Amino acid sequence: MTRTRDTFNLQPLRAFRAVRRLIADKEDTAQVFEIMRALSGDAIPRGYRRLMSTPEGGRIAYERDEFAERLSDPAWLAQFSPGTVGAAYRDFIAPRGLSAEGLAEESRKVPEADVDAAHPLAWYARRMRDVHDVWHVLTGYGTDALGEVCVVAFSYAQTRSLGFAVIALAGARQLRKAGRGQPYGRAVREAWRNGRAAAWLPAVDYPALFALPLDEARRILGLAPNAAYQAIPPQHRDRFNRPA
Repeated sequence: MTRTRDTFNLQPLRAFRAVRRLIADKEDTAQVFEIMRALSGDAIPRGYRRLMSTPEGGRIAYERDEFAERLSDPAWLAQFSPGTVGAAYRDFIAPRGLSAEGLAEESRKVPEADVDAAHPLAWYARRMRDVHDVWHVLTGYGTDALGEVCVVAFSYAQTRSLGFAVIALAGARQLRKAGRGQPYGRAVREAWRNGRAAAWLPAVDYPALFALPLDEARRILGLAPNAAYQAIPPQHRDRFNRPA
């Protein structure tokens, strides 16, 4: 992979256009990766350096496990007992038709992303991509509009990537404009605070974590309950448009 000094330059206009497309269609996941590419700055190299500084990070980086391959293996997922993180992930993706490979395919739609390159930074970027739905499970946020915005706010606190901040702010603004009188901002801020207070999740040994009971994993990682999100009725957590 060829890296130039301009690779991580911020591209706000590109990000703005992608945000508008994402607001128009929240299912257009490729726009999330477009925004992240435009606003990643030094988040990926900074995150990789931090990973290398952790007790287990050197081993994880050395092994370069392609987590999407595990997550796409039904036999691997089937081994986890009910109540574990692995079982919760399995039960999360199945009814929603989600898959790690599907997310990977969306990331490949971004020009010049080099997402499959044999490079440490590309591997770390893939790792961050592949844990997105795992973070949904760990934090307890759904795939409704509010849940996605909250996971993104949590991810910003964890990674300090400007792309996550822009998506979270844009999403929270659209939810407020929906005019339902719900405390969306409170839920998003709570997600950000929970992300700051939790352990640093990029350094987690996820194959080992999947075997733990979900409640125990949340306790070990310091993941606080998402009370503000849960207090909003499910029918008011989705859709950015105003109610009829």
